[in-house]
This record gives sequence, structure tokens and C-alpha cells, in this order.
Amino acid sequence: MLNREMPAPSTSGPPFRVPLRALAAALGLAVLALHPGSALADIFTYTDADGTVHFANRPTGDARFKLYIKGDGRRSSARSGVTPVAPSDKSLERFSRYDAWIRQAAALYQIPEELVRAVIKCESDYDPRAVSPVGAQGLMQLMPETALRMQVRDAFDARENIFGGTRYLRILANLFNGDLDLTIAGYNAGEGAVMRHGGIPPYEETQAYVTRVRTYYARYRTTRDTTVASIEP
Repeated sequence: MLNREMPAPSTSGPPFRVPLRALAAALGLAVLALHPGSALADIFTYTDADGTVHFANRPTGDARFKLYIKGDGRRSSARSGVTPVAPSDKSLERFSRYDAWIRQAAALYQIPEELVRAVIKCESDYDPRAVSPVGAQGLMQLMPETALRMQVRDAFDARENIFGGTRYLRILANLFNGDLDLTIAGYNAGEGAVMRHGGIPPYEETQAYVTRVRTYYARYRTTRDTTVASIEP
């Protein structure tokens, strides 16, 4: 059932279409995740020179395949060589610095602007230099594999990161029929984990993430001043 807090694409004007390669990637993962006998298998992926994303439940000796989702639904945490960078930008202007790009990406992919802001707030606190311990990068904390799927060349480029993260939200919203909670959970835990568990995965991190994003989503919807809405309650 469509969650009315995640509006469907508008029926007025030109019809909205998810980029074909991105949708194919999401559907390809869905097939693998739901295939009997492979539901608990690791999922591997790579993007070829044409931009086509490939998935497999075993790498078949092809060095191009990299682990995307582990069998328990969690993203791989084995990130050798990753140097975490905690958000350190404390300037209040950071909360409005990316307004134009957030609005453009939200309009292009027909995702509520307030949701994009909530994800950015919870992921990086609006610091484009942030790197998580598992290697997620930039404002919307894109994993390298997700950045490739979303055709993001430089995850530390604020504009590219915002458009790539918003595009991923659109794919998740399509995949989960506009369900807000599942879309948010999929952004944190991966769409495979959500499908495997038939809802929000029973991971403490993911459940807390859904609650926190929803909290900021509501704040951005009710408070016109984005700086005020972004300050920790």
C-alpha cells in the first residue's frame, strides 16, 4: 500500500521514468535476493564499461565482481584501507549550502526534498568529506558499489553525491511501492535485506536509523527554516 507520506510520481506533465540501467540494477538484485536456494547467499556485483550493472550469487572466478551484500543481508564490513573521517564541519551555513542541488535532485527524481535533507542530516550532518568506517562516502554516504550503480564518478563531489543518493532513494521507493519506512530501511541496510526480512530488518542500527530519519523528515516538513530544523533537538 502506498504510504501517503511518500508521494507517487506526478501524473501531470511528462511521465517520470527511472533511468533504465538503475531500475535494471534494482530488479536484478531483487531476483537474486528472492531466488529459492540463494536467499542466504552473498551477492556480488560489478559495473562494466557500458555502465551495465551485473549481479551474481558467486563471483565465478571473475575478479571484477566485488562483494555487495553478505548472506545475512548486511553490507560487507571488511573494508581494508578505509580511513574513517568523522563529520567536522560545524558551520551553520552548511545546512543551506547545498539547497539548490537538493531541490534539483528532489524535483528530478520526484522524492520529497525534506526526505533528501533528512538522509543527508543523518548520514553526514552535511559534511561532504565524511567517510564511515565501512567506506561510505560524502553527504549521502554512498558505498562505492552504490556509487557505481548510480553512476557517481566522485562521491566527494557534493552535487554528484546528492543526485546519486536521491536517485537511489527513487529506486528504493519504486521497489517498495512508495513505503517510506522500507525506503529508508533499504537505504541503510540494502534492498536485499529488506526483501529477505519482509520489512524493516531486525538490525538495531537500521531500526534506529529509520526512526531518526523520520524524525528529521517531520522537522523539515514542519519547520520552514532548514537551519533551525537541522539543529539537534
